[in-house]
Amino acid sequence: MSCHLRPRAAGARIFATLCLAEKGGDLLVREVDLLRSAVVATLIARPLQVDAWIVLPDHMHFVWTLPEGDSDYSVRIAAIKARFTRNLRQVGWNPTLPTPSKRRKGEAGVWQRRFCEHHIRDEPDFAAHVRYCWGNPVKHGLVRHPADWPYSSIHRDISKGLVDPEWTGAMPEGAYGEQGGVSPRHTRRSIGIEPTRPSDTVTARTSCASSA
Repeated sequence: MSCHLRPRAAGARIFATLCLAEKGGDLLVREVDLLRSAVVATLIARPLQVDAWIVLPDHMHFVWTLPEGDSDYSVRIAAIKARFTRNLRQVGWNPTLPTPSKRRKGEAGVWQRRFCEHHIRDEPDFAAHVRYCWGNPVKHGLVRHPADWPYSSIHRDISKGLVDPEWTGAMPEGAYGEQGGVSPRHTRRSIGIEPTRPSDTVTARTSCASSA
């Protein structure tokens, strides 16, 4: 797992983790519609295949398959971050920049500057990272079963018959690039999760289906 080097293998499959600057925050689920809008706009502009996506209160994971000849996943990630920040500002969100350094650089203070990614090696590695995305809310104690979490691509894959809706979220062992983590105070009730609805699944054309 690299947080600094950016391999540029065209057509690669990528697992990545993006974290809020505020560890233990809940902005991603509190403003999930604005995040969804940022993701859809980015993937319409630069289509790819979304194999898995999971949004937690203060971080999110995804597995992407890039088109042949395309290695610009970092450009897409930067665009998602920028669009989400812009969407927040348009609805009046005005963060207090926590450090003089951030103020000098003009950073909005929404995201951690870096992200972590892993280039998928083979089919077992791919399956393990997709399962990791699905099971992440269980790992953090937010729900008992993966299908109980509304902000997950598991609902798309359940509807396609690709995963058992009763899957318990058993997790493969390994390191998956989580730097943010969910605060213990985040429970299903405390972050106001509503029952899962079909509209919780985002679709940006056929190549960009995602729940985020």
